[in-house]
Amino acid sequence: MAWLKDLLGAMTDLMPIAVTIGVFQLGVIRRPLPQWRRLLGGLALVVVGMALFLRGLESALFPLGELMARQLTGPGFIDPAQGTLAYGWVYAFAFCLGFTTTLAEPALIAVALKAQEISGGAIHAWGLRLAVSLGVAIGLVLGAYRIVSGASLFAFIVGGYAVVVVQTAFAPRSIVGLAYDSGGVTTSTVTVPLVTALGLGLARAVPGRDVLVDGFGLIAFASLFPIMTVLGYAQLAEWSARRGH
Repeated sequence: MAWLKDLLGAMTDLMPIAVTIGVFQLGVIRRPLPQWRRLLGGLALVVVGMALFLRGLESALFPLGELMARQLTGPGFIDPAQGTLAYGWVYAFAFCLGFTTTLAEPALIAVALKAQEISGGAIHAWGLRLAVSLGVAIGLVLGAYRIVSGASLFAFIVGGYAVVVVQTAFAPRSIVGLAYDSGGVTTSTVTVPLVTALGLGLARAVPGRDVLVDGFGLIAFASLFPIMTVLGYAQLAEWSARRGH
């Protein structure tokens, strides 16, 4: 019954996309869909894949993230007398989780390879992926600190975007658009489930935190800080090239 519910849910989610494409193809462009049997088969595979993915989130990724957060904040693992510094392993886990999940993010890999191709090798795919992964890792550490300390999300986000605005004014124009897009592609299929689970699990485990108020917001950090690191990466590369000349 659970599988059937997941399949119906996936079909319901994808139906507006299919209807939109069909209306524009048949009603606006007024041409038949090419290879419609193949398209229907692909759509069926997408529905099944989406249902399996959602079931996997509920069965493994969400419980795993919450379990890790609960274990790392357990009374037998930390000393509450040390304050926020007692959660050092939480910050280390957040850093490693952000770095590794982003490095494996399919959307980021696709964007990095396309950027390298279009730039003629001026932008290295691995350099871009490492810069974005580092940004997500730093963002998750600060986001975890915000949950532990109870600091204001508003202050972090506004301050972060203020830094981004200043960086944008001095960064090479060729990298600005890519840097802003890099912040968006990090929040995709691999990163979001684990980051969300970490935030919710940490908010449940830390005394005095509200899951709804404090548990969400990590994805905002994962979107913001890669912009900083990519702009910084471009600025360092430009400065290094000038010194070389």
